[in-house]
Amino acid sequence: MKIDVITIFPNFFTGTFDHGVLRRAIQTGIVEVQTHDLRSFTHDRHRTVDDRPFGGGEGMVLKPEPIADCFETLGIADKGVRDAAKETVILLSAQGLPFSQAMAHELAGLERIVFLCGRYEGVDERVNELLCDREISIGDYVLSGGELAAAVIVDAVVRLLPGVLGNPDSARFESFGVDDTGDAHLPGEVPAATHGAGGLLDYPHYTRPAEFRGMAIPDVLQGGDHAAIRRWRRQRALEKTFRNRPDLLERATLSDEDREFLAELEGCNTSSVKASQHGQ
Repeated sequence: MKIDVITIFPNFFTGTFDHGVLRRAIQTGIVEVQTHDLRSFTHDRHRTVDDRPFGGGEGMVLKPEPIADCFETLGIADKGVRDAAKETVILLSAQGLPFSQAMAHELAGLERIVFLCGRYEGVDERVNELLCDREISIGDYVLSGGELAAAVIVDAVVRLLPGVLGNPDSARFESFGVDDTGDAHLPGEVPAATHGAGGLLDYPHYTRPAEFRGMAIPDVLQGGDHAAIRRWRRQRALEKTFRNRPDLLERATLSDEDREFLAELEGCNTSSVKASQHGQ
């Protein structure tokens, strides 16, 4: 995969891509990342990349000319044929579609991604309409620019590429993972004792020591009963999702057993609320 990042702060990424799985992916040639300084495509002595917005208002807007000139040097396919070429151009802005793990999987199937990092009040909308394929936001908040968002998406996408993670199942058995509610097995027909999150948050994890500051790990994790471990992990994932991200349950893959467990959680939650109100 080839990744291009258009930005007015190319040095921002100097340390960002020099660690962990991103560094290994770049060193092994699985992915190539190149930054492009937008100011290099200006034509005035002040290297101007922004101007005041038409109609008045606060802040400045990135000008279309330097961005268009930069695009001409990239050799990116025309907008109408990018799907066939497995290429895409992404504008990063607070007005974009929310980024998700499903979107990360989709992008991981491409061969080239170009990120345009917005700044100030944003980018001239004609750039979005003429050059970009999609507009993406990483959350319901405003950043100073798209550089942090680009780094987040690059990390989420690259770790899904074949050969990047030491264990390919690491990208399956985690929060927002693929649907896999069957009896997963490791080589040798040993039960995997887990399954994909199926759109849920991940279950809690524990490691040695078995007791830390008076808190012991759950007994089920030491018993060796893989079916019991799978059941416990599934219930804990359901519980964590119920507590922290109940919105995910609306589109998660749920079994009858899952729904029964959630009903119990809902009942306990209702009882707790009533008890609290009665105490007041």
